[in-house]
Amino acid sequence: MAQERPPVDEMHYEALAQEALRGVIRAALERAAGPSGIPGAHHFYITFRTDAEGVQAPDDILEKYPEEMTIVLQHQYWDLDVRDDGFSVMLKFGGSPKTLNVPWVAVVRFYDPSVQFLLQFEPPPAAPRKPALAAPPPPAESVSDGEAPKVISLDQFRKK
Repeated sequence: MAQERPPVDEMHYEALAQEALRGVIRAALERAAGPSGIPGAHHFYITFRTDAEGVQAPDDILEKYPEEMTIVLQHQYWDLDVRDDGFSVMLKFGGSPKTLNVPWVAVVRFYDPSVQFLLQFEPPPAAPRKPALAAPPPPAESVSDGEAPKVISLDQFRKK
């Protein structure tokens, strides 16, 4: 009996559904960006991949949260700007205002605990990071007296 091949989803329904659900987040943030702010007891926990393509944040924030972070939008947020490709918002970190720019594809979780509303998404692939500048190795001729570098075995420090 010939083995049937499973059907191929050429419509990419999963991606379409994720995109549509991100539209729910966008609509909620558009309301929050309006003159009345977030209505009632609503507030948002937004988790996003800091290593996703297009995420922009100060270096100290990216160093502290190299993969993922959660922000809370409730009472103290400023300059919330909702765009087609994502949103930006100013929050205070340690009393210092900092602006985050988050593309929609970087969002992995959106939660409004006031009504127990949760959306979760597949994480996007990590964007290639610029390699940290490393100190170059010392030139070979810098070894004094023409001696070869000494290799120390760690075995002498291990408990026996």
